[in-house]
Amino acid sequence: MSEYDEAQERQLEQTAQRKRRGYRPGGPAGRMIATEKPRDFKGTVGKLIRFMGRFKLAVFAALIFAIGSTVFNVIGPKVLSTATTELFEGLVAKVQGTGGIDFDVIWGILVTTLVIYLASAACQFVQGLILTYVSQKTCYEFRREISEKIDRLPVGYFERTSTGDTLSRITNDVDTLGQSLNQGISELLRSVVTIVGVLAVMLTINIPMTLVTLLIVPVSIVFIRLIVSRSQKHFYAQQANLGAIDGQIEETFSGHAIVKAFGREQAAVDEFNATNEKLYESAWKSQFLSGLMRPVMDVIGNLGYVAVAILGSVFAVQGIITVGDIQAFIQYVKNFTQPITQLAQVSNVLQQTAAAAERVFEFLEAEEEPVEESDVNTDELSCDVEFDHVRFGYDPEKAIIKDFSAKVEEGQTVAFVGPTGAGKTTLVKLLMRFYEVGEGSIRIDGHDIRDVDLDDLRDLFAMVLQDTWLFNGSIRENIRYGKLDATDEEVEEAAKAAFAHWFITTLPGGYDFEINEDASNISQGQRQLLTIARAILADRRMLILDEATSSVDTRTEALIQQAMDNLMKGRTSFVIAHRLSTIRDADLILYMQDGDIVEQGTHEELLAKDGYYAKLYNSQFEKLE
Repeated sequence: MSEYDEAQERQLEQTAQRKRRGYRPGGPAGRMIATEKPRDFKGTVGKLIRFMGRFKLAVFAALIFAIGSTVFNVIGPKVLSTATTELFEGLVAKVQGTGGIDFDVIWGILVTTLVIYLASAACQFVQGLILTYVSQKTCYEFRREISEKIDRLPVGYFERTSTGDTLSRITNDVDTLGQSLNQGISELLRSVVTIVGVLAVMLTINIPMTLVTLLIVPVSIVFIRLIVSRSQKHFYAQQANLGAIDGQIEETFSGHAIVKAFGREQAAVDEFNATNEKLYESAWKSQFLSGLMRPVMDVIGNLGYVAVAILGSVFAVQGIITVGDIQAFIQYVKNFTQPITQLAQVSNVLQQTAAAAERVFEFLEAEEEPVEESDVNTDELSCDVEFDHVRFGYDPEKAIIKDFSAKVEEGQTVAFVGPTGAGKTTLVKLLMRFYEVGEGSIRIDGHDIRDVDLDDLRDLFAMVLQDTWLFNGSIRENIRYGKLDATDEEVEEAAKAAFAHWFITTLPGGYDFEINEDASNISQGQRQLLTIARAILADRRMLILDEATSSVDTRTEALIQQAMDNLMKGRTSFVIAHRLSTIRDADLILYMQDGDIVEQGTHEELLAKDGYYAKLYNSQFEKLE
C-alpha cells in the first residue's frame, strides 16, 4: 500500500473513531482531512506558473540579472587561466634563462578577475532581491485569495473539512510555497544559465574534453530520476500528514475541557503520537532520499574531474592546450556539475512545491456558492414565506427533509419542534441557502430564493444560534457586528433590550472589556445574551432563533422572552425550540418528525389534539405539577 493510501486510510479511520466516540461530524471536533495524491503533477506546476504570470516582468528582470551573473562567473575562470599560463610560461622562461615572470601583467589580470567576480556577485544579489519579492508577493496573493475564497464557500464545505486542515493550507502550505519558490526559481534560473554558459566556453577550449564532461549528464539524469521516483510519494505523504496533525492539534485544544472531563488525555496523546509517527516516517524518508542527491552527484562529478585531468594531461603533453586551459577547464567542470546537482535539489524542491500547491489550488478551486444576476429587489418584497414540497438530504440518496410544505405569513412567528434529527435546523439552513433545495422550492413573496441574490437574501435575516460565536475583541465590537455603523448609544440600547447591559457594566472596562479568542472569559449564558443583542441591533425583517435561550437561567429566559416578543412584532420569525414554554405564543407550531410535518397549529390547538406535541409538552412540565 502506498504512502498516499496509508495516509488517507488512516485519516478515514480516525474520522470513524471520532464518530464512534460521539463527536459531531459537522463540528470542529469531528472533522479530519483526507488528502489525496495530486492527480496531475504537471498540471499543478502549470497552474502555479499561470498564477505567477502577474509577476512575469519581475521574473524576466531576475532572468536578465541571472544571465549577467552567470556570464561574469563563466568569464572569470577563462580570464584567470591567462594568469596561470603567464605564470607558468614565465617560470619556464626563467628556468631556461630566456626571460622571467611579468608580475604587472599578472596583477592586471587578477584585478580584472576581481572586478568580474564582484560584478557577478552584484547581479546575483539583485536577482535574489527580486525573487524574494516575487516569492513573498506570491504568498501574499495566495493568502489574500484564500481569505476571499473563504467568504465565497458554502457552509457545507466547512462542515465537511477540518478547521486545522484549512489553517494548514493557509499557513504551512503557503509558507512551503514561499520558501520553495524563492529557492527553486533562483536555483533553476542560475543553474540553467550556468550550464549553457559553461558548456559554450568549454567547447571553445577543447571539444573532446567537453564531450567527456557531457557524459556526466545522462548518468546524472538516471540517478536523479531513480531518487525522485522514490522520494516523490513521501513528500506528498508528508504534506498530508502535516495537515492531519494540524487538525488533531486544533481539535484537541478546542475541546480541551471535554478531553479532561472524560479522562481522554492519554487517548488524545496516543492518537497524536500515532499521527506524529506517520509524519516522522514520511518526513524522514523524503528528506533522507532527497539528501542522497548531493553525495551521488559529488561522486559523479569527481569521476568527471579524473577523466578531464587525465585527458587534459595528454593534450598538454601534445601541445594541444595550455596548462592554464587545463586549470580553467577543471574549474568549468566543477561549475558544470554543480548546477546539475542544484537542478537535482530543485527537483526535490519542486516536489514540495507541487505537494503544497496542489492543496492550495484544491481549496481555491472548491465549489463556491452560486452567484446569480438577480433583478429581485428584496426591499420591495413582503416576508411571506412558503415551503413547497421541499426535499433535501446531505447525501442525495438519504433524504432528511422528505416532503415539507408550509406557508408563513408576514409578521407570523413559526416554531419548529420535534425530536433531535427531525430536520428543524436543516430547514433553517435551506432557508438561508447554506444548502440548495434538492426538490421543490422555498419562496419569499412568490420569488424562489434561488432567484434572489445571496447577499440580499441573507440581509433579510438576523440569526441567534445555540452555538454562540464571538470573536476576539471588545464587547462593543462584538455587538456592533450586527450593524457596523451603529453608534455607541445604539449598541448600549441593544444590550439593554437583550438584558445584557447589567452584566456588561460589572465587567472591567464595561463595553470595552476584551473577549478572548474562545470567549472563555465570560459565561455561556452571557455569550448568548451578547448574540441576542447583536441580532436586536441588526434590526432585520426576519429572525431565526435556534435555541436562542438554551443557555440562560429561567429568570433571564423570561426577560429575554419579553425582549424577543417585542423584537418579533411585525417580523416573520422562525423559532427552533426544545423548551416549549418559549413558544406558547407562536402563531404557528410545526411538529416535525423524520423530515415531515406530523402536526401543526397553535399551542392550544395542539394540546387539544393530545398528540405528539401534547405528549412532548406534558413530559417537560409534568414534574412541575
